[in-house]
Parts: sequence; structure tokens; C-alpha cells
Amino acid sequence: MDATPLLEVDGIKKAFGGVQAVDGAAFSVDEGTVTALIGPNGAGKSTVVGVIGGAIAPDEGRVSFRGEEITSLAPHRIARRGLIRTFQISREYPAMTVLENLMVSPSNQRGEKLANALFAHRSYRNQERQLAVKALDVLEDFGLYAMRDEYARNLSGGQKRLLELARSVMADPTMLILDEPMAGINPALISHIGEHILRLREAGITFLMVEHNLEVVERICDHVIVLAVGRTLAQGTMSELRANEAVVAAYLTGGIVDAGTAH
Repeated sequence: MDATPLLEVDGIKKAFGGVQAVDGAAFSVDEGTVTALIGPNGAGKSTVVGVIGGAIAPDEGRVSFRGEEITSLAPHRIARRGLIRTFQISREYPAMTVLENLMVSPSNQRGEKLANALFAHRSYRNQERQLAVKALDVLEDFGLYAMRDEYARNLSGGQKRLLELARSVMADPTMLILDEPMAGINPALISHIGEHILRLREAGITFLMVEHNLEVVERICDHVIVLAVGRTLAQGTMSELRANEAVVAAYLTGGIVDAGTAH
């Protein structure tokens, strides 16, 4: 019997002002994989990711994570279940240092509660020290240790991408959704981020990655899902999809020419 997928997206539909952005998208992501979500501009990829992460409520359909429905849960509630999303534009705290950005990432910190701050100094101070040790280890792993006292706003675009990935790791995710992690950064850092994704997969983190760089997709992704006009057009490896006439046509025209050939 096949194992239950870690993430299941079933018949998601979403319209904005009469424009059907997503029209029945359905796919699953297996645990321990790096899965890519690709497609031409306007295919509905970011909307689907927004629905999965709880930022967008679907008109129809459901999303399940670890066998439990999470459709339309608030993003922070989804994150607490271990499903964490990053964004196309890095969302660091610019006026905080790199180390501080990691320190504030985990949820449910004891110091966040007024009673603990006033009366349980030792408890939350101990947790804070533990978080600092963990954050410094993560920064070392990501090659950002030397930047730990630098304000996040001073990092390059690629360094901010690494910082966002490092912040996500601080929250101990089961699954990470990356929205165009390679956009706008130099080739050397693209390779560096790809290596980190593969290393994190080996450590047990599952990935769903929206990405336009198909060379990166072919190099690091185990499975690829193609969206076109809001629907799941095809799935497979990049080599299989390159031979799929409907997928090629979708990239050339932005739509589905013959969906019947794409499975």
C-alpha cells in the first residue's frame, strides 16, 4: 500500500474579479522529496502556493497536510503544524541584525508572554540562550556567521535569500514551500542555495519549490508538476516533461493546447 503523501492539493479553484486564476489544480507531494511547481507566467503557481500557505482562501477545493485538512487555516496555524512558506521577495527584518532575525523566527517563545517576561526570567533567559546557540550554528551552516552582527538590510539579494532559508530552518519545519528562491541572484549563489536545499532534504525536510530556472529544477528536484491556466497539466521528471508536447506548447503559448496528451 502506498504511503499517504505529505501534502495533498485537491481541486483548488480561485477567481479574482472574474478572472479564474486557479481552475481545479490537484497534485501531491511525497515526504522526503524536492518537488518543483513550474509553468508559464499566469499559470496560477503563486496563487496555489498562497492557498496552501493560508494567505488566500480558495473558492473550492481542499488542502491536506500530514493527513489533516488545513484548507483556509491562518498562516501562523499552518506554520505551527510544520508547513512554512517563504516568499518571492525576501521578508527579513531590515533593522535587526542577521542573528536577531533568526532569534525571532521560532514561535511560542516564553519571552513573548508578559507573565514570563515579568516573573519567569530564568525560564525565558535559558530558552533565549539555547536559541542563540542554535541560531549561530544555523548561520555557520549557511555561511552567514561572519554577517551575524550586520543589519539585515545591508545584505545582498542572494544573502537575503539565504537568510530567509536559515530563518525557516530555525522553526524546525517538516516542509518548506519556496516561492522562486533563485530569482534575481547571481549564479554562484544559485548553486549555493541549491546545495543547501539538497542538504536539508537529506536532513528530513520536504520541499515544494516554485521556480522558473529549469536548469536548477532539473538538477535538484525529484519530481516536477506543471501548471497551465490554473490546472495541473503534467507531472514527471524534467527530461520526461521536455518530451511532452502539451508541456512544450504551454510554455510557448501560455495555455493548454492539447491537455489530453499530457499525463
